[in-house]
Amino acid sequence: MNPRTGDGKALRVVQWTTGNVGREAAKAVLAHPDLELVGCYAHGADKVGRDVGELCGVEPAGVVATDDVAALLALQPDCVVYTALFPDIDQQCRILEAGINIVTSAAFVTGWGVGDEAKRRLDDAARRGGASLFGSGMNPGFNNLLAIVSAGFSRRVDKVKLIESADASVQQSRETLEGIGMGLDTDDPEAARLAEAGSRVFGDGVCLVADAMGWELDAIRCEPSFARATEDIDLGWIRVDRGRIAGVNVRWLGMTGERCVVEFIGQYVLGTEFEPAWKILHGWRVWVEGYPGVRTTLEVRPEGDTLERIAEDPNEFLALGMSVVAVPIVNAIPAVCAAAPGIRTYLDLPPITSRGFRS
Repeated sequence: MNPRTGDGKALRVVQWTTGNVGREAAKAVLAHPDLELVGCYAHGADKVGRDVGELCGVEPAGVVATDDVAALLALQPDCVVYTALFPDIDQQCRILEAGINIVTSAAFVTGWGVGDEAKRRLDDAARRGGASLFGSGMNPGFNNLLAIVSAGFSRRVDKVKLIESADASVQQSRETLEGIGMGLDTDDPEAARLAEAGSRVFGDGVCLVADAMGWELDAIRCEPSFARATEDIDLGWIRVDRGRIAGVNVRWLGMTGERCVVEFIGQYVLGTEFEPAWKILHGWRVWVEGYPGVRTTLEVRPEGDTLERIAEDPNEFLALGMSVVAVPIVNAIPAVCAAAPGIRTYLDLPPITSRGFRS
């Protein structure tokens, strides 16, 4: 049943942008029998007037993308799936004040990452509109939930460490990678600034895990390091000259006094020709230190479990990675629509599953 109205009707959804993550989110909404896609926001003028199905590479959906925000709000959807690369706080407040819930993959988990003022504005707007705001994705987001669940095996938890390690060659998002310093000189002070600013949402993930563990943090800090290309790298959508940054390793540390209790590592490289020669794990790891210690590994596999089949198709490989960012927020829509107004995290919601999907 519709958790807002109790009338059994599908929840009405607007997809906000159709980039790498947005395309997978829209496809998930279209495939979900308890959700109805009623509108789509187009970030680029070239997408305005085009069917969402066409933009996502599936059958026509009968929904045309528009850049008219007022028209989309007038549809009175239950929820907006907000997958813009970076959040527009004014835009999000406008949506929430209109009484429309938001689930987002755009740099938001607890709100720490956007700063105190923006967090306050978003929470106030949601409460005024009687709506909820929930942020997730894979990492940060669902991987944090995996860490919290893993820590449930231990009767004493001393530290939780989360690792995302990946070759980003297939990501095809130059703005994202250059936004954390990729391609700069390793000695450029701007590289460290960008790495911290571009990965600030990882601090949000640190906050979520600390909240779940009942740890009050005294500080959250970032420690980036870099690997340099040992030859020129040209992937078509991004170029890195020999000697410049081809790998970024960013550590976010949640501190109680001088002790680190939550460590969040994001490690991204372009290909294999870089030094130092970091070992890339190609997936997600959770290490719980305590008694007993727990090690959890998460790998995402394509249908049929044949990575070799899609490894030669960059578009399909990219879609697989973006799907695990998009689907957690789509699956959360019913719970978020039923939640109390304000900012909500995994700690406020019931377990998020793929219950609505059918095989």
